[in-house]
Amino acid sequence: MSSSALRSDLPVATAAVPVADYLRRIGFQGERTPTLATLTEIQHRHTSEIPFESLNPFLGEDVPLALPALTGKLIYQRRGGYCYEHNLLLKSVLEQLGFQVRGLAARVYWGGQGEAPAATHMLLLVMLRGVPYLVDAGFGALTPSAPLRIDATLAQRSFHEPYRVQHQLGIRTLQALIGDRWETLYTFDLREQWLSDYEITNWYLSHHPASQFVTSLIAARNDNGHRHILLNQRYSVRYPDGRVERRQLEEPDDVLVLLRDVFRIDVPSPERVRARLAQRQAVGSRN
Repeated sequence: MSSSALRSDLPVATAAVPVADYLRRIGFQGERTPTLATLTEIQHRHTSEIPFESLNPFLGEDVPLALPALTGKLIYQRRGGYCYEHNLLLKSVLEQLGFQVRGLAARVYWGGQGEAPAATHMLLLVMLRGVPYLVDAGFGALTPSAPLRIDATLAQRSFHEPYRVQHQLGIRTLQALIGDRWETLYTFDLREQWLSDYEITNWYLSHHPASQFVTSLIAARNDNGHRHILLNQRYSVRYPDGRVERRQLEEPDDVLVLLRDVFRIDVPSPERVRARLAQRQAVGSRN
């Protein structure tokens, strides 16, 4: 159990995400109305202030999806998480603000997931005056920073790369323009998913010994015009034109500093993170 989970000065999480505390966490001060402007600002600020990170499965800890656990971790403990955590938290907030929201599932192709990947990614469908929008706050290195119209096939602007949604036989494909090439991120349909669906795939991603979240430390955060990405001890900054700056971090302590200062994570049990990274580094040097 992390040290932050034992603190008595943290607010007690409730069964619903406390909207005021969430909006304070992301620095949102706009109108609390179900409009596209509100949705855009919330998604932009969420992906800038709440990082994507895999510390729990990397350290062998569970990833609970109950709203009190998500509230405690992502809001009060100033942590991040992966897709289920981000998008379940965001779904609760948006519903309380009056948005019509549906949870969906996607098959991820970005990052070499194979020709027939399982539907392990969560995203949201938000309806605004009859128009469907794709909202996703938890896709790591290429998390969209703005809502995207699902019914449009032309390029759409975000605060980072342009995106587009392609349609074929009821399947939608989300693509991002990386440099001068459209790259496929994931495919999805519009069938609603339930928490029980996500619980199954969440257990697999957080426990299976071959899961990238178990074997690797991953973190990502959107910034103004660029993205911060961490994979174990490799730190990258990605720019909208496709340019990527990379740096290898030599020591586990360098990773801890980066997690704190760049990804803005209150790291739980730094000594365990340090030991796990050192162990992984030692195994890698022997192979």
